[in-house]
Amino acid sequence: MKKALFLIFFSAITLFGTINAQKISIAYLDMAYILKNLPQYESANDQINMLSKKWQKEIDALQEQARVLSANYQSEQIFLSEQMREQREQEILSKEKEALELRHKYFGPEGELFKKREALLKPIQDEIFATIQEIASEKRYDIVKDRSTDKSLVYMSNKLDISDLVLQKLGAK
Repeated sequence: MKKALFLIFFSAITLFGTINAQKISIAYLDMAYILKNLPQYESANDQINMLSKKWQKEIDALQEQARVLSANYQSEQIFLSEQMREQREQEILSKEKEALELRHKYFGPEGELFKKREALLKPIQDEIFATIQEIASEKRYDIVKDRSTDKSLVYMSNKLDISDLVLQKLGAK
């Protein structure tokens, strides 16, 4: 019995020692900092924002047209025949529906904004991740964490931060 306990205890210590003997190399980066300092990312983001504002103006114009039609209808309603009232109500509903459809077309889950963002930002993100993998392979990092999204990170030594190295490899200043 004592031999069995000793053997289990010795095996546990050996296993624990083996796990501790493996050194895990960790590096950190700040993705928000990297993106902010990449001119191509800023340019792509500016294009996306301009398109978004342009499309929002189109939608706002349609909504304003619907609002004006509705206001006019409210003020003229008592003077209109039943047929004219129905026609005006249909015009208002049609304009509101048109605005809603346009919003969905531009800003929906599979909308134009999503597609444009994907087309402009995905190549940049892919290049960043390839660069991170290259650096991790060269420097033999086992783990690279993003400190801008890691809320549990309390302290990190600056010598573990590879953000500037990533930017340098990407050709950013």
